[in-house]
Amino acid sequence: MAKIILNILTLLGSLGLFLYGMTLMSEALQKVAGDKLRSFLSSMTSNSFKRVLTGLSITAIIQSSSATTVMVVSLVNAGLLSLVQAIGVIMGANIGTTFTAWIIALLGFKADISILSIPLVGLGFAFMMFKSKRRKSIGEMIIGFALLFLGLGFMKESVPTLQDSPEILAFLKEWTNFGFPSILVFVMIGTALTIILQSSSATMALTLVMINNGWLPFDVGVAMVLGENIGTTITANIAASVANVSAKRAARAHSFFNLFGVLWVLILYHPFLRLVSRVVMALGVDNPLLPGASNNSLLYSVAMVHTLFNLFNTLILIGFTKQIARLVTHMVKSPKEEEVFRLKYIQGGLLSTAELSLGQAHEEIIHFAEICRKQYEYAIQALNCKDENQFEKLFNKLEHYEQITDNIEFEIGKYLNNISEGVLGEESALRMQAMYKIIGELESIGDSGFNLAKILQRAKTHNEIFDESMMAKMNYMMSLLFRGFDAMLENLHTGYSNIDDISNAQNAEQSINEYKNNLKEEHLVKLENSKYTYSQGVYYIDFISECEHVGDFMINISEAIIEIK
Repeated sequence: MAKIILNILTLLGSLGLFLYGMTLMSEALQKVAGDKLRSFLSSMTSNSFKRVLTGLSITAIIQSSSATTVMVVSLVNAGLLSLVQAIGVIMGANIGTTFTAWIIALLGFKADISILSIPLVGLGFAFMMFKSKRRKSIGEMIIGFALLFLGLGFMKESVPTLQDSPEILAFLKEWTNFGFPSILVFVMIGTALTIILQSSSATMALTLVMINNGWLPFDVGVAMVLGENIGTTITANIAASVANVSAKRAARAHSFFNLFGVLWVLILYHPFLRLVSRVVMALGVDNPLLPGASNNSLLYSVAMVHTLFNLFNTLILIGFTKQIARLVTHMVKSPKEEEVFRLKYIQGGLLSTAELSLGQAHEEIIHFAEICRKQYEYAIQALNCKDENQFEKLFNKLEHYEQITDNIEFEIGKYLNNISEGVLGEESALRMQAMYKIIGELESIGDSGFNLAKILQRAKTHNEIFDESMMAKMNYMMSLLFRGFDAMLENLHTGYSNIDDISNAQNAEQSINEYKNNLKEEHLVKLENSKYTYSQGVYYIDFISECEHVGDFMINISEAIIEIK
């Protein structure tokens, strides 16, 4: 009994080591690649083939479809990928994840690679001694790779063979003798294991170990693989649970893709297995469906099942990405207050000339400015909100808008950089220079919107309540900001070629400055007369000053437009 308990604990520990190695290697690879992965992901999505290829290549590199799908969900949440683009990338990620199964099948059982694990840990540690962050990450990647195979080695040793434990065969035979219902049972077991372990790679490794040791017949192992493809979608759904509606829809699309695949494979289960057997026999190994098939044949066949499942599923569904998008949009309804953020005008890449591309960028900048204005509508709601739960929701919205403005500034800036590689006339060069300045100022407006939220949150945390007079003045200051927004947007819409003056923006900014100066003088008098506490006054005047900064950013935008002339 004690030996059985020890074996179970050793198996769990080995699985933990495998999972930790996989996580460490994946995270280190992402660090080594840096933001290039995200940039590559958001730029290589102009058509269906590129989307699938992007998802496949990134997942093959970082060895984690979960990491890729979570990255996709975050980009959809930030508005940098549309739902249709995200679905294509997720399809590719599903194909990319099959590389892990092949690595384990080809290297993990054929040779005892765990022998090299300790020397690899030493090599990885040597890299971690460098000051360079990149080299430290390479060290982590090597150690992660070593721990992955060390865990797999311990896993193989901790799982007893059927010769040592014939009772295991008797137990499993009870579950494998019910025909097709047995297949369904092991699909559910594979799903449950992947949900628990939060890694289809770990469940795949466990499945391969059990097949290698004779615990599971080939057809039952295939059912486990199908279950793993269902369970792996849980990670993306967990990541999307705190994101916006578009991200939730991307995660549901992942679930639909894998569930559809499992459904058609189950319907054509035996013909599918015969197809797999023919493919692996063509590669020169035994028929996995016949008794006495070699371990190599069984392992390669399971890896082939995983590959063909995702490959065929992608080929079937790649032409229906728009329909899938419509389906998940119907499944996940948008609440009335939900906003969907994405680039509207520059997703398709550069146009035929620099001038046309600059026109596209100009439209995207107007869209950017409208998003900034929307953020301040939530800021004024937060100012007047008395319910704590509602304030928390508004605070999260303002934080989300700040992230959106950061991302949009980066994407427009990257687009302008691409335009600058072409031949530009003098006027186009001036327009581009102005655009760089404008997107920087808009991003600062986004930062200030979140700063206002943080000021209000700190005041609430310290139980400082603004009196009616303060609230009236803060609200009036916000109304002056909206005048500034209206003037700024009017000037952006008018454009440099038609604008004559920016007196509308100058008047708005002057009103903001004068009102701020008046309130500051009044504030000092009221502090001397103890009309309110010092801390109350600090939060109050911080809010007013932050609004005045926003006025400066807005006038800078209008000045940048007219300076092109």
